[in-house]
Amino acid sequence: MSEEIKIIAPSYNRSNGVLTHKILPQTIYAVHEFEASEYEAKGYEILVIPDSEKGNIARVRNWVKRYYEEMGGRFVILDDDIKQFLYWAEEKQNKLSGDQLTEHIESMFDVAEQWGVCMFGVNPATDKGSYREYTPFCTTSYISGSFNGFLNSPYFFDETIPLKEDYDMTIQTCNGSRMALRFNQYSMNKDDHGNVGGCAKYRTTSREKEQFDMLQKKWGSKIVRRDGESSKQDYDINPIIKIPIKGV
Repeated sequence: MSEEIKIIAPSYNRSNGVLTHKILPQTIYAVHEFEASEYEAKGYEILVIPDSEKGNIARVRNWVKRYYEEMGGRFVILDDDIKQFLYWAEEKQNKLSGDQLTEHIESMFDVAEQWGVCMFGVNPATDKGSYREYTPFCTTSYISGSFNGFLNSPYFFDETIPLKEDYDMTIQTCNGSRMALRFNQYSMNKDDHGNVGGCAKYRTTSREKEQFDMLQKKWGSKIVRRDGESSKQDYDINPIIKIPIKGV
């Protein structure tokens, strides 16, 4: 990978459970001061974040984003528990090796630069039903915080809604730049249901509901919707966003 492209994975309280470096050995784990020695002892490359930024993934991502923007160049912020990257081609889902993934990330940056976008991501779902060959890209659809590539993005994660910060970042980017590029043929498998630490420390049903309501109040109920609004459910962990601008 080009030296100017950095791969950074924020990690919290799971030095024994990180996985992303196994598929991307160049991964830099962004960790807080209080546990930096634990990650270093395992041989991981780390970026040390002040303990004052602890407890809010949106704040952490913003700190990392500012740090690498000051350095210049291209960078990706992704999750620390990625087990596998996948790629659809000729109606088949293929596993990507580390070297292949490195090349594909470089290509994604090149395409994003040609399109003039400041943020890109990958498909949040791995099943075939979520990928259509005739729609290899989306420009107004949700991009998960599990994988964000940045090219001089002027936008930052909303630190008041750290459980919905990626939904907000997608809407922010589309609202300000009229496009956020999602590569639909790429997806990933993660261990986010079996791993400890990270956002699991503060993710509860009541907080999910509270932050859904905050996101909806910020952008309106026509843009931020529940999955199946006719139901009587009183919260939704994964909202549906409908961005009212031209695109796919």
